[in-house]
Amino acid sequence: MTRQQKLLTLNLFLLTFVLGTSEFVMVGLLTEVATDMKIAISMAGSLISAFALSFAIGTPIFTALFSRFSKYPLILALIAVFIIGNIVTALSGSYGLLLVSRIITAVVTGVLIALAMAVASETMPLEKRGPVISIIFTGFTVASVLGVPLGTYIGQWGGWHMAYWFTTILGIVSLMASSVTIPRGLQGARSSLKKQIKLFAYPRIVLAFFIPALSIGATYSVYTYLSPLLQDVLFVPARYISLVFLLYGVVSIFSTLIGGKLAARNGFGKIPFVFLAQAVILASLYVSSNSMVGGLVSISFLALVVYLMNSTMQLYFIDWADQHVPEARDLASSLTSVSVNVGIAIGSALGGFVTTNIELIDLSWSGGIVAVLAALLAFINYRLERRGAHNEYRESVAR
Repeated sequence: MTRQQKLLTLNLFLLTFVLGTSEFVMVGLLTEVATDMKIAISMAGSLISAFALSFAIGTPIFTALFSRFSKYPLILALIAVFIIGNIVTALSGSYGLLLVSRIITAVVTGVLIALAMAVASETMPLEKRGPVISIIFTGFTVASVLGVPLGTYIGQWGGWHMAYWFTTILGIVSLMASSVTIPRGLQGARSSLKKQIKLFAYPRIVLAFFIPALSIGATYSVYTYLSPLLQDVLFVPARYISLVFLLYGVVSIFSTLIGGKLAARNGFGKIPFVFLAQAVILASLYVSSNSMVGGLVSISFLALVVYLMNSTMQLYFIDWADQHVPEARDLASSLTSVSVNVGIAIGSALGGFVTTNIELIDLSWSGGIVAVLAALLAFINYRLERRGAHNEYRESVAR
């Protein structure tokens, strides 16, 4: 890799770190937001669901619409909108304004992530795409390690509004870095929305889309309500909550990096077993929560498996588009992050239902069931891929 490619990789890592911090810091501040606005914790949790749903719905639409524009000015413009969205969040005095600002920020975040992945796949050597994409995804996990705990601490110290002034400053830093490192010659692809949507005419793409969604949904049924779970079930003192988020983030870094290596070694055939392990870990929390140490061990293992499939799925979508619908390459680049946010919406909604109607600790086994469904879908899709590859081989031999 050249020096310019390394600097670009570092900047795209920084961008996803900033985007991840802005998105995920709300998880650590649910109690503060609910108390400040005098709403139920489940209603505060709906902010996370709304962000994820807006991300999931808006990202593919706006990515397809914006794909015709040159990437350099487009990325800078979207980062500027991201900064404005965080300023509005920081100034919000009502639930309605807060909700609107999070929806706008969510759509911009999704398109920026898709563009970051597209830039990486277009500018990096073929053999470096997997490792570079895993590094970009690592920005989200480092956001869990540093951004979310720091933002949570700032929010607990100076009020939750202060946490979003912090993310605003991060956005300004990312804007300056991007203006220097993003290549200016990356042109858009002139293609209609109708042509790009053809990507979803392939059943295997639709099936594959729901694999990360279910896996992340399983984890986020617990992670969305991790703060109250730590305080009310594991009895972790409030002053140590940010340290637990730090522990979770540190472990999840290894999840992303291992995922990059997995993608280069038949990752698609291995992820069904990853999801089964995830199901076992989630179910184990039901028992291990009787002990603070045991519960924290289960949460750490949950962080270790959460992002193992990201790089594998990202390359799968991009390579499929290259082969079947080249004009939808940018749209394909968005599918992993969109699927992840569909999963966040599923998980937070499931978590809200469980916490309202059953008990907090029941998040464990309910999340485990969703992880088993993810394993089943991954296994079916892998068998379909193997069968398709075998049929293509037989047809080539017959010719």
